[in-house]
Amino acid sequence: MIQAVKTTYPIRVQYEDTDFSGFVYHANYIKFCERARSDFTRQKGIDQNAYFTGPDKIAFVVRRMDCNFLRPARFGDDLIVETEFLEIKGARFEAFQQVKRGQDVLFTAAVTAALVDGQGRPKRCPPEMLKAFTTP
Repeated sequence: MIQAVKTTYPIRVQYEDTDFSGFVYHANYIKFCERARSDFTRQKGIDQNAYFTGPDKIAFVVRRMDCNFLRPARFGDDLIVETEFLEIKGARFEAFQQVKRGQDVLFTAAVTAALVDGQGRPKRCPPEMLKAFTTP
């Protein structure tokens, strides 16, 4: 088990993110969280496309998400997605994410992701990826 790092990702709610009520459509909170995890990976120098198209073909997949919708966001809101990687063990990644507007928590998600090979079988995290994820 290795402890990883915490990161933030800014989002401004666009009109397309909202539904007919003017609130952010529920599925878009999951998209916001995905963007934050993908951006963190990119910032750490991990080219997900190169890993998937390379000889060993590995990719991240979400295995489980436990989501809580606490407060609505609206068009024009400036949000922050906070991601804390709690544990990286073998092929499994555990993270906790919050979407916040200022100090107000709007959405939370406990996320379990895994690395899989081209056939969908679990694949241990490569050492260089593990080092990137655990270096502040």
